[in-house]
Amino acid sequence: MSIISQFCQLPIKSHKLPSQTQQFPPKSPLFSSTPRKPTGAKREFTSIKIKATSLDDEWGPEKPSFNSSRSSSGGGAVAVAEEETAVEAEEIYKLKKRLADSFYGTDRGLKASSETRAEIVELITQLEAKNPTPAPTDALPLLNGKWILAYTSFAGLFPLLSQGRLPLVKVDEISQTIDSENFTVQNSVQFSGPLATTSLSTNAKFEVRSPKRVQIKFIEGVIGTPQITDSVVLPENVEFLGQNIDLTPLKGLFNSVQDTASSVARTISSQPPLKFNIGQNEGSWLLTTYLDQELRISRGDAGSVFVFIKEGSLLLSP
Repeated sequence: MSIISQFCQLPIKSHKLPSQTQQFPPKSPLFSSTPRKPTGAKREFTSIKIKATSLDDEWGPEKPSFNSSRSSSGGGAVAVAEEETAVEAEEIYKLKKRLADSFYGTDRGLKASSETRAEIVELITQLEAKNPTPAPTDALPLLNGKWILAYTSFAGLFPLLSQGRLPLVKVDEISQTIDSENFTVQNSVQFSGPLATTSLSTNAKFEVRSPKRVQIKFIEGVIGTPQITDSVVLPENVEFLGQNIDLTPLKGLFNSVQDTASSVARTISSQPPLKFNIGQNEGSWLLTTYLDQELRISRGDAGSVFVFIKEGSLLLSP
């Protein structure tokens, strides 16, 4: 190959071909006895042919592949996508934290000011726009478990929440437990007082109606068995209707009934909870507009909003 390359570099017009080249066909333009000046096009073609031949000689029969660069480009795209996903997850977490912090002092929405409600609505709207689970009913395992009500705009719950403002009575927790395998929902409210704790629950069935919507039909109500405390805990004072009431004089009376309360506690705690049927009802629907492993936002048929936090989530921490 190198011999051909050197030969092509010889000026044709100033050198005669060796006698042994006569064995080649005399009609060939390159080996004509009459010197001809090659045209520029033929020189360019010859040059290209020599470079291509040299490339073949250097790399062998296989040409250099650009797959590595394409693969590198694809890997870069994956890295960019992963970085964008991480940034999105960080933004969602910050929004969730701000939302959870905005619930402080609102008593699940009962005592929220108009400014706080507006802030909460804005944060909820931003989270709904970033919903990582656009079809919650297609991801039923995420719905499973116990969810703690952190905030609601549903006015129907406000009378219940206001019970916690009565003397010695407190609403400890409002929760919703979902079993997606059996399509059941249990709503529960836990009350506590100085002598006992109890709960009020409703059991319901749900049906999937759309990627985001479920229809709920209530079946029965359950009044939990009161759990009498062995030790009576009486605060020194309580606030009722704006008045501060001193309970110190009553401490002696409460201490004298502690033994009686202990025996009553054992008797009552052994009784089953009281169940009652809920009359015919049309049920209600619930639209889940945001869902991940620790936060759920739902909207009811009355236009109200419910924000639930999964039991055990750090978002429940004060």
